[in-house]
Amino acid sequence: MLVEIHALQNFAPSNLNRDDTGSPKDCMFGDYRRARISSQALKRAVRLEFKTQGLLPLQQTGARTRRIVGQIASVLAVDGRTLEEATAVVRTALGGMGLTVGPDGLTQYLLFAGQREINAITEVCTQRWDALVSAAAEVAGSDAPVASADTTTPARSRSTARAAKKDAKDVVPKAISDELRRALDGGRAADIALFGRMLADMPEKNIDAACQMAHAISTNRVSIEFDYFTAVDDLNPREETGAGMIGTVEFNSACFYRYANVDLDVLTENLQGDAELARASLEAFLRAFISAVPSGKQNSMAAQNPPSFVFTVARERGLWSLTNAFLQPVRPDDRRDLAQASINRLDTYWGQLAAMYGERGILGKWCVALDGDGLGVLAEARQPDVEHLVEVTIGSTRTLASE
Repeated sequence: MLVEIHALQNFAPSNLNRDDTGSPKDCMFGDYRRARISSQALKRAVRLEFKTQGLLPLQQTGARTRRIVGQIASVLAVDGRTLEEATAVVRTALGGMGLTVGPDGLTQYLLFAGQREINAITEVCTQRWDALVSAAAEVAGSDAPVASADTTTPARSRSTARAAKKDAKDVVPKAISDELRRALDGGRAADIALFGRMLADMPEKNIDAACQMAHAISTNRVSIEFDYFTAVDDLNPREETGAGMIGTVEFNSACFYRYANVDLDVLTENLQGDAELARASLEAFLRAFISAVPSGKQNSMAAQNPPSFVFTVARERGLWSLTNAFLQPVRPDDRRDLAQASINRLDTYWGQLAAMYGERGILGKWCVALDGDGLGVLAEARQPDVEHLVEVTIGSTRTLASE
């Protein structure tokens, strides 16, 4: 079963997602310049909503970090164990698994791990402490300086974190490394199950994402605007005039079309076959998708604008992104503002797709809108509020599962 969610969201002047030059991200679509918010920024905003809104228990979420060594070591450093000793044990354990840890104690790349996985690795380190302490001592010994033909340049038997990883794989007993690898089972973490993960060193631990998230693009044509600002030095002597700082900030304002879909079967598989947890994760995702707003420049622009339209679809097969409804940029007129005109355009395009391809395989569709006057073919799908929309969408997955 596939569940799609579409939203139209008009933001006030803002810079929610910047490129490397500080400009709001954009793209060409339909041969017109559009505002854009990357799928990565939206996914992170959704993941943060899981925690800030309490949509999922901590044990059902993950963390993407390079600092897992420090996190686990701080837990292990009890009962007379020093933090230095605990850090060496965790570095060795991760190296024994096949993960690279640098001299700074950071993993080579961001590791996306569930809280249960982190706890399981911590437990293995606790139970196998003595063996890992011995292995850590061997790794430290193998990385000591040795003689070199060039007496002006110190040599090492093995250099950098990659050599340490190789040493750890050699000295950590296979039974322990197998236990550590088994700990990386996805941890039944909803965000990992939804968005997937890739571990370059352990491809067998990769998880295919159950969710596809599109970049949000504006339904309207945009151009970049500039805010010229000055800052006053509060302690300036009275006789001195002028600003203490001047600068410019780029921004735009746009109505964004957002789209994502979730394969409930893949989500259930990623969550180790737990159908109830999969539905709870889907519900959390729908709620977070609706409320998530990227954090870029919010302290100076406060573009906290909820969607004007949300549309969910449950289907057996096939997926319809409605982005092409906006190939021709939407323009407001005397009767409809930009958001209303965008709703009307999306509604019309859905009707065209349904007429051309039919709605076979579509199990249900539901929508909410601030202004329902722009709805035609989707008028019968309208729900009274967001709460009803989420409940009926999730309820459809229970009904179909029981049939």
